[in-house]
Amino acid sequence: MKLNKNMKMSELVESNYHLLGILSRLGIKGSFSDRTVEEVCARYSFDANTFILLCSVYSGRCCSEGRGSGDLRRHRPLTEEELRACDIADLLRYLHSSHEYYLNSALVDLSPSIEEMIAPTTPARQQFFRKFFGDYRNELVKHFAFEEERVIPYIQRLLDGKNTAGFSIADFRDNHSNIEESLSDLRNLIMQSLPPECDGEKRIDVLSKIFHLQEDLRHHTYIEDDVLVPLVEMLEGKRFHPGAKQADADPEDERNSLSDREKEVLVLVAKGLLNKEIADKLNISINTVITHRKNITRKTGIKTTPGLTVYAILNDLVDINSFE
Repeated sequence: MKLNKNMKMSELVESNYHLLGILSRLGIKGSFSDRTVEEVCARYSFDANTFILLCSVYSGRCCSEGRGSGDLRRHRPLTEEELRACDIADLLRYLHSSHEYYLNSALVDLSPSIEEMIAPTTPARQQFFRKFFGDYRNELVKHFAFEEERVIPYIQRLLDGKNTAGFSIADFRDNHSNIEESLSDLRNLIMQSLPPECDGEKRIDVLSKIFHLQEDLRHHTYIEDDVLVPLVEMLEGKRFHPGAKQADADPEDERNSLSDREKEVLVLVAKGLLNKEIADKLNISINTVITHRKNITRKTGIKTTPGLTVYAILNDLVDINSFE
């Protein structure tokens, strides 16, 4: 079913109940009766074309074919016509509501579930999980604060025809960090390295919430990178380039055991050594260290240094007491 603003809102929700999340973030409540999408959006002063595009993204209707089993389908570049149908001010309104949802709802809901999951393990291991999750939350806070304090005000000034010197959307595009990596590391740690005593329904509950949050964040990032950025570039008078920022497909991850040398490198990474320090200590080249680190990430699925540290602790490669 192709989503459009003339269909009944109830039919749109029935096509994908996950779209209720979009309605919630926009404050759309109550009974829809037989009202169309356009009629409901008008009641809440939200542009219907922008709403349909958001729903299409979250329903996967702006996606190309998938890369493999279990992967989200990759979003396709939008056409200039699709983009120009959007209302930038309403898009900013939605993104602001999403920031509040992630920080004040999704992460708040996830935190107690993690506490229940790790309760059976040792206090020291609990503390490392808490710190890792807390650091991720702080990362999101910082990420969204930049968008709320710099990016959104810049775009609003641009819409108002005011002075925007000293900043451009390219500054945001070129420095838009990946807000999924640490969450992906947390997921992989829970699936691969959580102590057996933590097995149970809570592990499944936490993983389910993390997978859902990851999928939501991927859609959110797509909306920012492939909808908001090109729209603002057009406002700035730049030429439209569909899909200018398309990430290369990742190779299929392998899940092999680490070699002895890779374990040595991982232990030193966990202890906070830099690549050059690791190279000197093991009497190998920096390039070799980098290669080992790439292999470690490929095999474990863990990308960040804090994530690798927790992985090393959970797999008894380093003494947990050495971090006290």
